[in-house]
Amino acid sequence: MPIATTADRASEFLGGLFNSLTERGRSLFGLTSSQPMSGDELIALSETLLSRRGEASGVALAASLLAGYEAADEDDKLAFLDALAEQFGPDLAELNTAIEAFRADASAEATGELLRAAEPRRQELIRRLNHAPGGTAALVKMREAVLARIAAHPQLRHVDDDFVHLFTSWFNRGFLVLQRIDWTTPANILEKIIRYEQVHTIHDWDDLRARLAPPDRRCYGFFHPRLVDEPLIFVEVALTKDSPAAIAPLLDLEREPIAASDATTAVFYSISNTQQGLAGISFGNFLIKQVVEEIKRELPNVQTFVTLSPVPGFAKWLKRERDNPDSTLLDASARTALEALDTPNWFDDADTADRLKPIVLQLAAAYFLQAKGPNGRPLDPVARFHLGNGARLDRLNFLGDRSPNGMRQSHGLMVNYLYALGDIEANHEALFERGQIAAASAVRKLVPTKPVTSEPRKGNGKTASAPQAAPTA
Repeated sequence: MPIATTADRASEFLGGLFNSLTERGRSLFGLTSSQPMSGDELIALSETLLSRRGEASGVALAASLLAGYEAADEDDKLAFLDALAEQFGPDLAELNTAIEAFRADASAEATGELLRAAEPRRQELIRRLNHAPGGTAALVKMREAVLARIAAHPQLRHVDDDFVHLFTSWFNRGFLVLQRIDWTTPANILEKIIRYEQVHTIHDWDDLRARLAPPDRRCYGFFHPRLVDEPLIFVEVALTKDSPAAIAPLLDLEREPIAASDATTAVFYSISNTQQGLAGISFGNFLIKQVVEEIKRELPNVQTFVTLSPVPGFAKWLKRERDNPDSTLLDASARTALEALDTPNWFDDADTADRLKPIVLQLAAAYFLQAKGPNGRPLDPVARFHLGNGARLDRLNFLGDRSPNGMRQSHGLMVNYLYALGDIEANHEALFERGQIAAASAVRKLVPTKPVTSEPRKGNGKTASAPQAAPTA
């Protein structure tokens, strides 16, 4: 098992020293590091923290507040979060004064004062809490708690807006560092790779070793300097000789590895965001381009860069279309044929799979290229990520993932997105400026121009079918 490095021990020493100094600052206020606090105490300490001007005392107060929040029970945590929403907005007296001053004279100085007065006080509180040792990680966890409670406590949306505003600056791409993760990486980070894997479960250390140690496997993580032991995103890569259509062969523990020098294709088969508290925070586009460039530097023989990606929203979308009597995508025969999807293990019957394949592929093409959200972006979250990063939708793979999760979320559908370095920026701009999705011609040909049917074609007696989208690279 991997062991800690000299750099890790040095980091632990400096962290311990800083924590020791912070403990001394806490003693000035009679606070203990693990003292649980009531909601009222957390609120009072927040007011005290905002009133302090000394940096040393501010760090000590911030550390104590975060420790008290962590030790508090759920009711007191909620009381504190509610107070952030209700009591730590803008100072209304200052804001009204600034508004009147701006109305009287819309100068640059008055504009600056108005902007300052309009800022909620909780933003400054969050900034000061970030100064505490481990403050960034604690705030990410606090936002996770906010997100979990928003549905029942909609006033917390104001708090979340401020977290998003600050996190967007703190976690932009300029602060992220790309690092290779391999079998020699410290064990505490490898344990998190196992825990955070969201796409294809890593069952044990042997499974992890099979994804990191062989010569035809790579893993890269994006790290933030304030979360040095927490990969924010990690990318698992398989080096192959062609573009794969199914996930099982890539994850097979009995497969025969190939030499990295024999590979021509890099396959991004799992990309995981690790922090729920950073949900919805954009780390910037072109993250995958950075990984592509890293692989090209190491392995110039690799020329093709594709993903083998899940389609987590497809089954839910298709269910809505099937349940919608006014949907124009399906005729009656297709609706009847799709009832087989509700039968367990339907995919094990070759005749059923053959009958459903052309229907599912046409509907999948419609899902990617026609179904859009309110902002005009693709409905599928993985599609939004890769297309936003400048990839092209390159191939649809029927029954590419026969695992229980794959069947549940997409009826087994997987897709390849192609990252062509010369097209990444153009594809990105076309999506965000004009709403155009980059897709291979073979995928575009699958988009139905009239209701999808399972009826035989006229004249040939054969069942209507759509071609399997072919790879273009």
